[in-house]
Amino acid sequence: MYEDPENRLTSLFELTPDDERVDSQQTVFKALANEHRIRILEALRDGELCACELQVVLDAPQSTVASHLRELKDAGLVKTRRQGKWTYYRIGDTAVFQLLDVAHALAESR
Repeated sequence: MYEDPENRLTSLFELTPDDERVDSQQTVFKALANEHRIRILEALRDGELCACELQVVLDAPQSTVASHLRELKDAGLVKTRRQGKWTYYRIGDTAVFQLLDVAHALAESR
């Protein structure tokens, strides 16, 4: 029925995901596991916005927005650009939109 059990066990160990890969995936999914952060990413679909504009979009205080932006930046999902005293945020990689679109499609298919 099965091949040699020792060979099968060796084959199964080869399927073990790389820890670094899993850690990076977990970081991204943790960053996406918050309504405010998803709203920020959706707001950035049309281009960059400054933190004060994102405060308006979220209807949230500066400290809340800053915390969520830091989490997104640490996960590599947003990048920043300074202009004078303003910091502008933009999407780090447009692949995040594909991920959000897949999540939406999965939710819609339930």
